[in-house]
Amino acid sequence: MPLVPPPSPRVLAARRAVGQRIRAARLHANLTQEALADRAGLDRQAINRIEQGHASPILDNLIRIADALGVPLRDLV
Repeated sequence: MPLVPPPSPRVLAARRAVGQRIRAARLHANLTQEALADRAGLDRQAINRIEQGHASPILDNLIRIADALGVPLRDLV
């Protein structure tokens, strides 16, 4: 199985920016990571990894998060 090259600095920066937007929207909605995870059907660790920029969420999960926050998807990406 071929190794996947690490993400470029540009990709990592974009991933962190998305995580920061999610965190800001979550705090604005006065939600904990656990509450957001429950609403989005994810686990708290997934929300934490996404907010910290350590994980790249799939589109389906980004849509779930946006819906759980009551914000348009475009506000997160």
